[in-house]
Amino acid sequence: MSSAVPLNLGIARSGTSAAGTTGKRILLAEPRGYCAGVDRAVETVERALEKHGAPLYVRKEIVHNRHVVETLTERGVVFVDETDEVPQGSVLVFSAHGVSPAVHEAAAERSLHTIDATCPLVTKVHQEVKRFARDDFDILLIGHEGHEEVEGTAGEAPDRVQLVDGPDSVEAITVRDEAKVIWLSQTTLSVDETMATVARLREKFPLLQDPPSDDICYATQNRQVAVKAMAPECDLVIVVGSRNSSNSVRLVEVALGAGAKASYLVDYAREIDLGWLDGVQTVGITSGASVPEILVSGVIDLLADHGFADVQTVTTANETLVFSLPRELRQSATPNA
Repeated sequence: MSSAVPLNLGIARSGTSAAGTTGKRILLAEPRGYCAGVDRAVETVERALEKHGAPLYVRKEIVHNRHVVETLTERGVVFVDETDEVPQGSVLVFSAHGVSPAVHEAAAERSLHTIDATCPLVTKVHQEVKRFARDDFDILLIGHEGHEEVEGTAGEAPDRVQLVDGPDSVEAITVRDEAKVIWLSQTTLSVDETMATVARLREKFPLLQDPPSDDICYATQNRQVAVKAMAPECDLVIVVGSRNSSNSVRLVEVALGAGAKASYLVDYAREIDLGWLDGVQTVGITSGASVPEILVSGVIDLLADHGFADVQTVTTANETLVFSLPRELRQSATPNA
């Protein structure tokens, strides 16, 4: 069964893309694919495998991408849901989405050697939660119920954090003191969706405070901006990414809202329904922040076989951010004694 996901939500249309041509063409969004946090997380697992060997345990999926998880599984990585599935004394990597203090405590109780691959941008939101909880704020966390990042973030102060899963959930929110309320957000949301929720919250709580810095990941925003730029010229936008990848699903929504006539989410080129190409002249391609470029190349190759040989890049930002690996995996300048 195909894992293509058609979605259709309205989002403001903006931007322009590459100049038109008369034949079939591909508009290739830039930036796309791996962000700095995902690159760090995947490399963390690869380095840990080299250092400690297999089996290496990872709590949840290291990143939300089917290909990455399957490839690492073949190399001896064992993905588990909870720490009690890991043999005592083993090495356990925490995923890029972050974990709550309770998970750290559970790992310590089993004498697990933990390596934390949490994205530094997610860690920043964790620190914000702890700070505002100390100051006795009610914290309204905008995000999707059940998402690992939300669970880890809320776990920093469960008695102070309330989840706000979209504008429709605002009505049920209550706070202790309307003068001490702040909103924070999951890092992988749609900017437009988040601000719609904030607007509804501000209607209910006029004194609502904004986070000290933008919580939505730079890479999430950049990929959405690139899609908005090319979508108005696209008959079809193909987003490469997995169904459980929040930022990938958001890209489909953004493409449709920005003017693409159709948009689908696929893990692999083989999942593309060739019927989608009927009457199509311009196909936009992008990929979520946890998607390796080889999967995008596969889509380009398939489309080339069906007459889409003209590839034009639509660039809206250049990303140069790099995050250091966890300390225990960094290569030392001098050999260990």
